[in-house]
Amino acid sequence: MKRALVTGGSGGIGAAICRRLAADGCHVIVHANRSHETAAALVGEIVASGGSAEAVAFDVTDRGLSGAALADLLTGGPIQILVNNAGIHADVVFPGMSGEQWDSVIDVSLNGFFNVTRPLILPMIRTRWGRIVNISSLAGITGNRGQVNYSAAKGALHAASKALALEVASRGITVNVVAPGIIATAMSESTFNDQAIKTLVPMQRAGKPEEVADLVAFLASPQAAYISGQVISINGGLI
Repeated sequence: MKRALVTGGSGGIGAAICRRLAADGCHVIVHANRSHETAAALVGEIVASGGSAEAVAFDVTDRGLSGAALADLLTGGPIQILVNNAGIHADVVFPGMSGEQWDSVIDVSLNGFFNVTRPLILPMIRTRWGRIVNISSLAGITGNRGQVNYSAAKGALHAASKALALEVASRGITVNVVAPGIIATAMSESTFNDQAIKTLVPMQRAGKPEEVADLVAFLASPQAAYISGQVISINGGLI
């Protein structure tokens, strides 16, 4: 049974990914930072459905705490599937953006990617099989007003993913990015009403978290062995 870690696994998209990977036969490690109770409830749901899961809590921006938590997880064996899903928003137009708003978003999406992926990569390399899927956003491809910090973080994540894909390709490890558009989560529902979605999205609806999870699960599967270094957007034809 392959072990899969999903950071930010207690959120809307993260939870859908956890459920799908568990349904595919993985032992899923559901990560949370402040929402440990939500992560534990999701683990209970997965186990009750016949899956295998456990919860873990740490701050991906804290390199020391992340390293310690990951070292503890690795005592149970290598983690061969990693979904870097943790991310935050601090939306404001650039002239009014504070240093803290810039730093916090960069810290979670970009430094979090380093803090989590770096300790897991050598054990993954030794198995000569691995899947790394980094969850980004359409904002990392097109940019978005009020999200200079978020767009910068996700755009840098795209470049980092492409570079890492080159480094580990000969070891049977793929690295890809999934960049969702408007997905029906609590965060998007507070930003886009139904009419706005119909105007913006050619398919005239928001995507479902389960649809993102389906794409992630495919990229994490043996069938996606020849797909690496790609940024794949799931956005209903928005671009």
